[in-house]
Amino acid sequence: MNIKGKAWKYGNDIDTDVIIPARYLNTSDPEELTRHCLEDLDSNFVDKMSKGDLIVAGENFGCGSSREHAPLAIKAAGVSAVIASSFARIFYRNALNIGLPILECPEAVENISQGDEVQVEIAAGLITNLSKNQEYQAVAFPDFMQKLIQAGGLINYLREQAGEGNVSL
Repeated sequence: MNIKGKAWKYGNDIDTDVIIPARYLNTSDPEELTRHCLEDLDSNFVDKMSKGDLIVAGENFGCGSSREHAPLAIKAAGVSAVIASSFARIFYRNALNIGLPILECPEAVENISQGDEVQVEIAAGLITNLSKNQEYQAVAFPDFMQKLIQAGGLINYLREQAGEGNVSL
């Protein structure tokens, strides 16, 4: 699975309240969440970005409340992946559970600038800054996690497995 898009760069400690403000947690409708993704950090983010773009951020991305709305809002907005120096553990798990590719790579974060064109090869964990002709290596996901991402998340993966007779729901 290859991803390519423009980088939207943010700093450290981007918490779930910034990703999707608590005042919008009365819904889990992806369309509604999309409208408010990152609005307290970058009020025009959803209007400026294009489907397939990536978020690049510093340390501790997704810290704060353990709400699954945060990665859902990012994915629903059309963000294809998040690259960060590090992720809060609950956000990390929630992102994978909904099939949002996330990669930890401090070197990429340090060298990717706002607006750079970035390509990610999920299976290999390879991040290429096409604007600067530089490559960075993130840790590749194990096969199982890659299958979760390709299926669009844990629920879809389990549905596929049940349909093949590999799991009973």
